[in-house]
Amino acid sequence: MQKTLKKYFAFFALPTVIAFTIAFLAPFVMGLYLSFCKFTTITNAKWVGFENYIKAFTTDDGAFLSALWFTVKFTVVSVLTINILAFALALLLTRGLKGTNLFRTVFFMPNLIGGIVLGYIWQLIINGVLYYFETTITVKASYGFWGLVILMNWQLIGYMMIIYIAGIQNIPGDLMEAASIDGAKPTQILFKITIPMVMPSVTICTFLTLTNSFKLFDQNLALTGGGPGTSTRMLALDIYKTFYGRNGFEGVGQAKAVVFFIMVAAIAFIQLRATRSKEVEN
Repeated sequence: MQKTLKKYFAFFALPTVIAFTIAFLAPFVMGLYLSFCKFTTITNAKWVGFENYIKAFTTDDGAFLSALWFTVKFTVVSVLTINILAFALALLLTRGLKGTNLFRTVFFMPNLIGGIVLGYIWQLIINGVLYYFETTITVKASYGFWGLVILMNWQLIGYMMIIYIAGIQNIPGDLMEAASIDGAKPTQILFKITIPMVMPSVTICTFLTLTNSFKLFDQNLALTGGGPGTSTRMLALDIYKTFYGRNGFEGVGQAKAVVFFIMVAAIAFIQLRATRSKEVEN
């Protein structure tokens, strides 16, 4: 059986390799090349070396660095709040309460709504509240920041909760019973048994919330549009505005996209290594 699988492995893997090459590898290599060029279309690309990368960090009064700092702050707050609240809900909904399945469905549903739609929905909700105070979400950067955090939490908590519930339900019941019989307190069970046993779920949820928060675009565009000014503009939106909003800056936008890709990949890799090491320890 194994010999047969090895014999036909290349045949079955070929369609996936071709699709990966066409949909990801070829565009990535072309994009990497264009980040070192000045161009308006692919056919008129002119090599300029690192000029685009220098402009990315020096033009627009440091707008790219400002977007990076805003994105980092937003990501840290979102990852912490989403995972803590999702884990708390998972604990609550694995206690055998009535209507648990209904609550799981209700909490998960926001994840099915598109980012642009969510952005406009929450813009109406938040502005509806702020109008009573004669202000809007784009008056202060702090309003936009917390608006994005609330939106992101509302969208992802239910999704992460489902993953945590699966991890909690996978904990052997005998282990929990033995801990209770030995006199372990609820907090001891939580930190010594539950959390260590659900570390695979923590790894998955942290990865998903980290990457989704760092590359947030649709919600940022619809909710604040980066306003006031560019103070709530995140990295993905800044790249979009640079590439499509300024003639002659296509190469700079492409350079920003390459830097963005490298940062997201590095952060995701570090996070996976860190949380997986905890899984091994436990």
